[in-house]
Amino acid sequence: MFTFIHAADIHLDSPLRGLSRYEGAPVERIRGATREALNNLVQTAIDENAAFVIIAGDIFDGDWKDYNTGLFFASHMSRLRENGIQVFLLSGNHDAAGKITRTLKMPDNVVCFPTKHAKTFILEACGVAIHGQGFSRPDVTENLAAGYPAAVEGLYNIGVLHTAATGREGHEPYAPCNMEDLIGKGYDYWALGHIHKREILHESPWILFPGNPQGRHVRESGPKGCMIATVDDERSTRVEMKRLDVICWAGLRVDCTGVRSGDGVVASVRSALEDESAHTEGRMLAARVEVYGSCRAHEALTSDPEKWINQIRAEATDVSGGELWLEKVLLHTTLSVDLKKLVAGESPVSHLLNFMNDLESDPMELSGLAELLANFKSKLPLELRSGEDAIDLESPERIREILEEARQLLLPHLLAKGLDQ
Repeated sequence: MFTFIHAADIHLDSPLRGLSRYEGAPVERIRGATREALNNLVQTAIDENAAFVIIAGDIFDGDWKDYNTGLFFASHMSRLRENGIQVFLLSGNHDAAGKITRTLKMPDNVVCFPTKHAKTFILEACGVAIHGQGFSRPDVTENLAAGYPAAVEGLYNIGVLHTAATGREGHEPYAPCNMEDLIGKGYDYWALGHIHKREILHESPWILFPGNPQGRHVRESGPKGCMIATVDDERSTRVEMKRLDVICWAGLRVDCTGVRSGDGVVASVRSALEDESAHTEGRMLAARVEVYGSCRAHEALTSDPEKWINQIRAEATDVSGGELWLEKVLLHTTLSVDLKKLVAGESPVSHLLNFMNDLESDPMELSGLAELLANFKSKLPLELRSGEDAIDLESPERIREILEEARQLLLPHLLAKGLDQ
């Protein structure tokens, strides 16, 4: 019997651009989270008396700013060596060969897979064959799995691969392959990387993504960690997820349908935050809150959104269950009125709504609006034109969303002036 650890996509010292523009953001705490997750990974391997650790690509986020990133990683590999634990590393698209210009010699317990062809390493002590090939360049589009060797008879076979498999939303389709490619090799376990969400693709043999050990933004929400695989004497494998994250990201959509007041909305958000905090197990919660729903509170929210956003932030400081930071608060409620009745009328509001509806449904009109918005986009600050939260003024869907936001912002003011008559 032996145990091994399967991790991937550490993205050590990921720069997390744009955080500083969020007021009150715990920038250093968040930027240090990938280091704490690596420390937790190493400690887990030691605590579990693991025979070896596999990291299936993207150990780093790209070229190091300085040698501190490499030194930090090497020091933790030395901790594993001191405990008799081998490490098998694979380069992915973010740390492909040649992309990391600074290099450091790793401790002798660290094995790196080649990038020109697949190679097999035999661990005779536990009867294991580990097969893998790293990325020679960031944009590998060929099926690397096809070149992996067949299973070594009589040994427990593990394939290590950085891949998008059959494709996953939000991830480049690198090193594509399908289940037949992987199962056909006859391996007992496929240790995959690249996809940041934990996902089990197959159970016999095990084919899975462990997800990244630490979420870096709200699109990487939920528990994060590594997989602990325990293999018995009959080569049967039991896997379990081990949390490594120190900050838990969450995107909370709070339904305020029917809520009558701004204070009622604040109370609903607080309740949602308390529920989410209860599941963080003492970790810091970094949350993005989106308030939605048709409600009478919409008019109060749109008349003074800054007040209510900050009221929600103030309420969050008193939420029990652990440390909490609100990354962003979005007010996407709608007015509690009969829009169909308004559209069917002959009032100024009716004409405006019909104009906006026609604009949304006409591809030519949307295209013209996109051209106008393109000129506007060039005048925006750089942080609003690039990065994770860049404003997209080219997508027809996003333009429709902007029109809906404008509609919901204008309606309360127009109705208050009696322009629906």
